[in-house]
Amino acid sequence: MTVDSPRTIVLLRHAKADWPEVPDHERPLADRGRLDAPAVGRRFVDDGISPELALCSTSTRTRETWKLAAHEMTHRPRTVYEERLYDATLGDLLALVGETSDEVSSLLLVGHNPGMHALADALAGSAEGDTLARMTRGFPTAAFAVLTFDGSWKSVEHGVARLTAFWAPHEA
Repeated sequence: MTVDSPRTIVLLRHAKADWPEVPDHERPLADRGRLDAPAVGRRFVDDGISPELALCSTSTRTRETWKLAAHEMTHRPRTVYEERLYDATLGDLLALVGETSDEVSSLLLVGHNPGMHALADALAGSAEGDTLARMTRGFPTAAFAVLTFDGSWKSVEHGVARLTAFWAPHEA
């Protein structure tokens, strides 16, 4: 893989979480989240989305989302649980993406809003069809965006990518 090879980044917001009396980091998925998360994995398979590396927030709801989604996939990527994804700002996310090895051509981030939406919005310099319009209306739980660009992960910056897909469970 060369530095200017095509890259794909998939940004997945965790599925719907419950609100029990626990710290925010420990909130589990709600019943709806436990239904939506496997649908994400099935959609990945249907759309041919097969990341090589998944970086997942350490929160309970993101780990549960990823476990249920990955269970549906035929190829499960190497997964790294990354504390910095929890409560990450746009700058934090850009820095994290920039640390990715250029040996990786396809990266998945499983995280939280507003970070996932902010990163998708910042990276998308162009879009296919109505994907950008649909994404700008919101980035609901269990939604994901797929963006492509050419170059090194270190070169990721505002407007560098093309938004090729956006999906949310209510669109299914």
